[in-house]
Amino acid sequence: MKRLIPLFILLFTLYGASAQEFATNVIVGAEQPNEYMQYINKMKGGKKRVALLVNQTSQAEGKHLVDLFVEKGIPVVKIFAPEHGFRGKADAGAHVKSGVDVKTGLPIISLYGKNKKPTAAQLRDIDIVVFDIQDVGARFYTYISTLQYMMEACGENYKELLVLDRPNPNGFYVDGPVLNKSNKSFVGMQPIPIVHGMTVGEYAQMLNGEGWLKNKIPCALKVVTCKNYTHSMLYDLPVAPSPNLRSPQAVLLYPSLCLFEGTEVAVGRGTPTPFEVWGHPEYKKLQYSFVPKPSAGASNPRYKNQKCYGRNMHASPIAIMNMLQGKLDIETLKFAYSNSRRTDKFFISFFEKLAGTNELRKQILAKKSVAQIRASWEPELSNFKQIRKKYLLYPDFK
Repeated sequence: MKRLIPLFILLFTLYGASAQEFATNVIVGAEQPNEYMQYINKMKGGKKRVALLVNQTSQAEGKHLVDLFVEKGIPVVKIFAPEHGFRGKADAGAHVKSGVDVKTGLPIISLYGKNKKPTAAQLRDIDIVVFDIQDVGARFYTYISTLQYMMEACGENYKELLVLDRPNPNGFYVDGPVLNKSNKSFVGMQPIPIVHGMTVGEYAQMLNGEGWLKNKIPCALKVVTCKNYTHSMLYDLPVAPSPNLRSPQAVLLYPSLCLFEGTEVAVGRGTPTPFEVWGHPEYKKLQYSFVPKPSAGASNPRYKNQKCYGRNMHASPIAIMNMLQGKLDIETLKFAYSNSRRTDKFFISFFEKLAGTNELRKQILAKKSVAQIRASWEPELSNFKQIRKKYLLYPDFK
């Protein structure tokens, strides 16, 4: 049972939003053992040796999926882990080591760092991979990149992939520039917008259907869909999807504020409210301030121990309206740029990877209006929306 926190009920009342329903009785794929057990048991070839691609969000029946599978007698052989690790505690971008799960004794293979794609040897002793990770619906959130690499590896090695689907908390809209292939990287591998409006299961179908996997080799894919979910819903995550997305507000602000990771601006890592605040030591005209300190998930935050001046996004009506009405917040990016004392140093090279286009930086530098910037995303954005419709597993937003 998922509950929308009172703050968002208030915000919807004040500002309105594209999402009109509150998710209150969604049943995720991992909470449907009859569905996934039936599929695994029907597989041919005797023993169904299973690998799990999971992290701390992989919860069902009050237990981690690894523990649940072991209890049910499903022959789990190994665990694959994405960015932030199996327990979801590592910093963003930090190298995650492989190891052993202390509780079950199962080997853990990291898929972050040099080993982003499973090798044939790592898949040799399994028949099926089960993917159960909560995504947040932003192109640069790397769990869907790990999904793609796993799908490619499964396709190339004749293994099956079972996705236990979960709702997308930003699934009630589609927005942003579509990735240009010249900016392809682990934080953006396919020509999709920043906010794609799809669940992991839907996106996996798109990877297969559009021939986006390496050498166009399809993956044998099965999706256990969520029950009682639609794209008109706003979904409150029961477990933080990564160390620095700790609240529903941060999850909804993330697609917009993550662009600041490609600028001189800090986004609150090392504070109690990452991705809910932003600032810089030299923006002293702004009254709000915070001091980043080393903390869990942010061992060495940007501007560590320095006082940063900026904005608390909870006090920004424009940002709240954009977020709830299904729009990326470009106004805040432009506002931060206008407060920079060294505008030629505001952007760093990583910005193009996050934006997915070389144009957004140029548009900010040229002081283009938000309307002009948004207009430039067409017709690619409209074209993606048409492609997206082919792979939806749930009723779409209106």
